[in-house]
Amino acid sequence: MVSMTVNGASHAVDVEEGMPLLWVLRDVLNLTGTKYGCGVAACGACTVLVDGVATRSCVFPAASAAGKTITTIEGLKTGGTLHRVQQAWVDAQAPQCGYCQSGQIMAAVALLTEKPKPTDAEIDAAMTNICRCGSYAQIRTAIHAAAKA
Repeated sequence: MVSMTVNGASHAVDVEEGMPLLWVLRDVLNLTGTKYGCGVAACGACTVLVDGVATRSCVFPAASAAGKTITTIEGLKTGGTLHRVQQAWVDAQAPQCGYCQSGQIMAAVALLTEKPKPTDAEIDAAMTNICRCGSYAQIRTAIHAAAKA
């Protein structure tokens, strides 16, 4: 059994300790907003926050999540209100295909927590997620807008 808090709710999951957190979230807890992309932590589609830190969940073992607070894309919205980063994404029309966007948003939330008013260089350094559609300019615009919100 691995106990963790996901999006504010306590969970005890009966999974093998080596199972990646991504599969716990998607297959056990049915939180499918976190996407599988590469399986080797290269693309960032699976990014979630573990105790506030952007983490590639495809290589993060479930056992390492024990006692941690996990936030997924589903956990950002409060009631009927989008998180300021989610709203900035919508306003900037950042997504194209949208597949990578939940991971991009989670990485941006972590960045803005650490650096509330990031420069372009800080955004470029922190946002290492891959967008196959190339919507990096819209992503940067959305991050700057969220920083002002």
